[in-house]
Amino acid sequence: MADNEKDGGVRASVDGVRDVDAYIVDSEYQRKVDLLNGSLQEIGMGRYQWDLFVVTGFGWFADNLWPVVTGLFLPQVVQEFQSQGAFLQLSQNIGLLVGAVFWGVGSDVWGRRLSFNITLLIAGVFAAAAGGSPNFVTVSSLAAVWSIGVGGNLPVDSAIFLEFIPASHQYLLTVLSMWWAFGQLLGSLIAWALIGNFSCEDGAVPCRRQDNQGWRYFLFAMGGLMLLMWACRFFLFRLYESPKYLMGRGRDEEAIHVLRLIAERNGKPDACRLTVEDLRGALGKECQEMDTSAKGAIRRTLSGLSADHVKSLFATRKLAYSTSLIIVIWALFGLSFPLYNAFIPFFFATRGADFGDGSTSLTYRNQVILSVIGVPGSLIAGNSLNIHLLTGAFILASTTARSSKALLGWNCAYSFTSNVMYGVLYALTPELFPTKNRGTGNALAAAANRTCGIMAPVIALYANLRTSVPIYIAGALFLVAGFVALLLPFDSRGKAAL
Repeated sequence: MADNEKDGGVRASVDGVRDVDAYIVDSEYQRKVDLLNGSLQEIGMGRYQWDLFVVTGFGWFADNLWPVVTGLFLPQVVQEFQSQGAFLQLSQNIGLLVGAVFWGVGSDVWGRRLSFNITLLIAGVFAAAAGGSPNFVTVSSLAAVWSIGVGGNLPVDSAIFLEFIPASHQYLLTVLSMWWAFGQLLGSLIAWALIGNFSCEDGAVPCRRQDNQGWRYFLFAMGGLMLLMWACRFFLFRLYESPKYLMGRGRDEEAIHVLRLIAERNGKPDACRLTVEDLRGALGKECQEMDTSAKGAIRRTLSGLSADHVKSLFATRKLAYSTSLIIVIWALFGLSFPLYNAFIPFFFATRGADFGDGSTSLTYRNQVILSVIGVPGSLIAGNSLNIHLLTGAFILASTTARSSKALLGWNCAYSFTSNVMYGVLYALTPELFPTKNRGTGNALAAAANRTCGIMAPVIALYANLRTSVPIYIAGALFLVAGFVALLLPFDSRGKAAL
């Protein structure tokens, strides 16, 4: 982990800055980040950061919960409305794309707090409303809207958490993926209880609303859970604006004030010795006084809407290479993961029927088992992207199953390795972007992920889901992503994030 030393003010050592520093064009910004990293390290990991671990974990929880939720109630919606379920998946993925771009880029323009405080509220309100949908068009439309809220969680929450923790505890960004696994597990358990017991009989046509209330109860429960998490964020925890974001926008006094508030919250009021003079001294020249007029505020806001945030991520050859690879990896996952995961209940049901045991209850029981297996995978995630190769291999192997137990076994192996894989990727991605462009970088990666995710239901519209074709495609894409990951030029282990 990064070492820190004191020299007049609080300064982070050169060793505490990771290799990515070499390609940051703005050297003044880099020197000021060094100081903030050093101050965060001196303040240490305390109550504020542990509370933040919980409330940002809600974002990981929601990010995995909702794509899984849609896959869980999809068969019942299709049965009741006699519609093509892929259009519901398409609506959701379009919403996720819009949310990832809007909230990710927006967090670099107007700050992290607004995005953080509203995304779960949007998800909860519209998901609960979807439980009363009278037709397929309504539930699909509301799915698109709740997904706009869901899509913003990861780009924003990962940036927030990384910008508040000391370098010695950045490994916790990987551990946060346990919330991702818990989201899938809780969703599967509640679906087993509600959808498994309050749904139409398998193959029943027509499937009347009064006989098929399970998926509606499920949406009411999941929407209510999101509102509860939002209330915890909004009323029980006060998020300070990121000091690195404030510094990047020239608001040094506010950045220092936030550091002191964190130190006080952690019970170390004297731990923050960094001053505004230390930050200004890092520039080597007099700072210009910020224009605080309304005109100046408008000008600063409009300047944040420029393409500079994107251009900065491709400023040098090495940075452009790294950014491009990360985007490609997320794009490949964006297609492979929803293609596999969103239709896994249907896959289990049809394959189970082929094996003579495809009941609704058993299908959801198998989904719960997969979710349980995924939890330890997220907890032991190491910093090795080679796990992608195993994930793809297990998916392909599942197509060879000749019994329901074999099918479940291969998918359990996939569930374990995929949670390890996502834990690593979620931790690595924000570390490769500098703070003032981190929201935009996360948004680009998420946008690539969500854009390719839109293709998954399109494939489902034209592919025969009763064959193994979607599984072959998903497995091959995971394998390609694994090989691409081997080409990443930076190793962030033991280095402080910018």
